[in-house]
Amino acid sequence: MAKAQDAGRDRRSTVMAARVRTGLVLVLLALVVLGGRLFQLQGLDTAGMAQAAVEKRLRTTEIPALRGEILDANNNVLARSVQRFDIVVDQRLVKDYTRFNPKTKQPEDVRITDAIARLAEVLGQETDTVADAVLGDRPFNYVAKAVTPEVKNRVERLSFPGLQARETTIRNYPNGEVAGSVIGFLGSDGNPLAGIEATQDEVLSGTPGERTYEIGADGIRIPVATNEEVPAEDGRNVKLTLNTDVQWFAQETIAEQVRDYGAEYGTIVVVNARTGDIIAMAESTTPDPNDPGATPVEQRQPFSVTKAFEPGSTTKMITMAAAIEEGITTPTTRYTIPPSYSVNGQRFTDAVPHGTVQRTTAGIFAKSMNTGTVMIGQHLTRQQRYDYLRKFGIGELYDIGLTGMTSGLLAKPGQWDGRQEYTVLFGQGLAQTALHTAMAYAAIANDGVRMQPRLIDSYVDPDGTEHKLPREKGVKVVSKKTAGQVQDLLETVSTQGGGLPGKVEDYRVGVKTGTAEAPSDDGGFSGYTISMAGIAPMEDPEFVVVATIQRPKGGVFSLTAGPPFKKVMGQVLSTYNVPPSTTKPVKLPLE
Repeated sequence: MAKAQDAGRDRRSTVMAARVRTGLVLVLLALVVLGGRLFQLQGLDTAGMAQAAVEKRLRTTEIPALRGEILDANNNVLARSVQRFDIVVDQRLVKDYTRFNPKTKQPEDVRITDAIARLAEVLGQETDTVADAVLGDRPFNYVAKAVTPEVKNRVERLSFPGLQARETTIRNYPNGEVAGSVIGFLGSDGNPLAGIEATQDEVLSGTPGERTYEIGADGIRIPVATNEEVPAEDGRNVKLTLNTDVQWFAQETIAEQVRDYGAEYGTIVVVNARTGDIIAMAESTTPDPNDPGATPVEQRQPFSVTKAFEPGSTTKMITMAAAIEEGITTPTTRYTIPPSYSVNGQRFTDAVPHGTVQRTTAGIFAKSMNTGTVMIGQHLTRQQRYDYLRKFGIGELYDIGLTGMTSGLLAKPGQWDGRQEYTVLFGQGLAQTALHTAMAYAAIANDGVRMQPRLIDSYVDPDGTEHKLPREKGVKVVSKKTAGQVQDLLETVSTQGGGLPGKVEDYRVGVKTGTAEAPSDDGGFSGYTISMAGIAPMEDPEFVVVATIQRPKGGVFSLTAGPPFKKVMGQVLSTYNVPPSTTKPVKLPLE
């Protein structure tokens, strides 16, 4: 029995010893592995460890590209981006800290409550406001937005833990409302919402860069550590054809006239007939891009290209040009005009009742007679009437680099009813924008050649290299001889017809008035649209001005767009140093 017990104890001892030896072997193996790894990390991979530590401290921020400027024709700035900085914080790092005092040249302990008070003073904020922004457990929070570089530098000198300055920009429009509907504006998020800002965003934006740097455990940038930068590529400038001085004057003038007439709105378009360059495109109400929200949404558009209306009698210029070009009439051809005129069952009368009178083509045009215009225009075929309207640009979509532009309404001749085929001769039954009217008159001023309208002149690289946008070849509408005769008709209106209010002192001008019923939202008509279109100087026409007023209050026959036309045309001629006329104006016989 004793021997059996001794044998059992021996076996247990042997098993226990084996287990101990196995455990010791495993422990030794683990120590070898750990030691090897420790040796690898400390003795063989010090660079890797250091790099890992650096990477943990690295921060990368975007360097915004400076948005390009929008310039006028004389390089005056209409829109620019200004460098600013957003102050942001990692609230988890905000605590009492030690900073180097540049005055004492010694480190000093700073209580975070004192630091918050100093930061509030630098930012011009209440201490409680800053405390709410910096205290907490958020890894990211805004403390202040769009501060100046000077304020940013003062903030950085505080060595406030967890605080960073992130570069940004704000858009500034130094001329306020001047050309606001054309320039457009940016949203609060920096995205373009309207005008040139929106359509030319790709040109203006540029390409952002990035900056990489190290921060310490306190969240403060380490000045002597990693600092790598990929510079941003700034956006290009967009140079327009607008003249800021003329644009401002046109806006002020049409706004004043709209107020005087109690009208809905008004526009003025100024064009260089030889180049197609738009010198001014003014609305009576225009947004200030610095504060677009102050202007109702529906009044922020450039109505000169987004609103189409029946032009009325300004279109008679096209009818006369077509009839003269086709040999149907001459400026001095005489007609007997009855009180009313009927053709194909359609009866037409004039705004001012009259008996049977004798009138030349010039007299019909100067007195703006629908009857005489139909008598002459009926000899043009339907297709000819349509073709000449199209030649003069009516119904064409002018792409000048803005959104919301309209081509107006011009039905094909096969769709005209029995009356419309005649009303198009005097500007009813079709619709066009003020720019369409301006370009039609520019064709006559430019000896019968219609240029394409231009609003964007060139793109300018950050280094100043300018890239002119190609100028499209003009379209020959009528002969130079016909254009000259129509110029004489226009000048006769200013000397003997309804264009007398548009006469410009010391200059010869040619004009035509227009009056048409304004369409209402319910499909009918409500009020009137009055306009005046003209060219100058008549010795060698170069400039076109079109003034349009929508729904003025009062008797339509006592209202005229002559005063704003006269003021703006006078300003244009003065701005471009056009010498006063020294020759006598043309006065064609009216009877």
